Amino acid sequence: MTGCIVGWAHTRFGRHDNEDIESLIVKVATDAIHDAGLAPADVDAIYVGHMNAGFVRQEFPSSLVLQTDPSLRFKPVTRVENACATGSAAIHQGLNMISARKARIVLVVGVEKMSEVSGAAVGDILIRASYLKEEGDIEGGFAGVFGQIAQAYFQRYGDQSDALARIAAKNHKNGAVNPLAQMQKDLGYDFCRTVSEKNPLVAGPLRRTDCSLVSDGAAAVVLSDVATAFTLGKAVVFRAAEQVNDFLPMSRRDVTQFEGPALAWKRALAGARLDLSDLSLVEVHDCFTIAELLSYEAMGLTEIGEGAKAIEEGWTEKDGKLPVNPSGGLKSKGHPIGATGVSMHVLAAMQVTGTAGGIQVKDAKLAGVFNMGGAAVANYVSILEPLR
Repeated sequence: MTGCIVGWAHTRFGRHDNEDIESLIVKVATDAIHDAGLAPADVDAIYVGHMNAGFVRQEFPSSLVLQTDPSLRFKPVTRVENACATGSAAIHQGLNMISARKARIVLVVGVEKMSEVSGAAVGDILIRASYLKEEGDIEGGFAGVFGQIAQAYFQRYGDQSDALARIAAKNHKNGAVNPLAQMQKDLGYDFCRTVSEKNPLVAGPLRRTDCSLVSDGAAAVVLSDVATAFTLGKAVVFRAAEQVNDFLPMSRRDVTQFEGPALAWKRALAGARLDLSDLSLVEVHDCFTIAELLSYEAMGLTEIGEGAKAIEEGWTEKDGKLPVNPSGGLKSKGHPIGATGVSMHVLAAMQVTGTAGGIQVKDAKLAGVFNMGGAAVANYVSILEPLR
């Protein structure tokens, strides 16, 4: 599976009261095609990543992308859904289409509008990405799921509240200079560490600052085959693109380890003929800070049970030996479900092309992306580098 990102677009994440999914889709589709230096008529196929599951009433959104331009009419468009990894799943479908030589140019759009429903409804929708037979009644919804994971990890390896607060503080510091981020505020370690009226416990040991945000937003990429990419203005090639799925029930897994993500990372690095130390930065799926901590271990940055070492010793800071989430991550940038995976690829592509602005990692040449659906169930790892 080899393809390139040749154009991209990204709305700011946050609350978009004056937008619906149609207007968000049209905006990023228009901008991404223009960014690639192409015309809508050049697009061969389209994938729309959109979880929905009740966020909005429009349950059949795929052909809304045709509103972008009349020349997109009659193009094949497919909606893709894989929980919080929906955006990466859509990108993989585009890469598969190119690999099969059924398309040269593929447009991928990720979109979500979560603010259409109440906070309680958001929790009810998200918990459906768990194994409802056993996990559907967990108090606190998906925050409760990760609260249980954090509690189990704490019981095995000791209280990691300091490490989680440092992760939250790092990501908010990074997001403060990201104009695309939902929360552009450096909250500081003390605020993230201290339980207070403004930062209460949400589920288990997780505080509000340990949890990602309810978000609206969209992102898009234009994919092409390598030969076509050489004719365009810019191109970021996939050195690797791996998917690994694990059991849905947490009862069938050791929840203190991200075994599926670890295998995805192992396959991606081996396929790219790289070591983790070769990467310039990584964007990981920090829906909750415990997920970033476990990601350190899954990618092999630390040994199992020693993830706190990476944040405590500054390895994952923007100027550390492996910056993690220089964008601010889901924690600060926001987490509109269907758009998240596409967003992560856009930000990584910006980094390796030196166009990431205030969040730019110096001399970034290779970027890793880890996006997951559910609690480490559908796991996607990509490795990106400039084609030339």
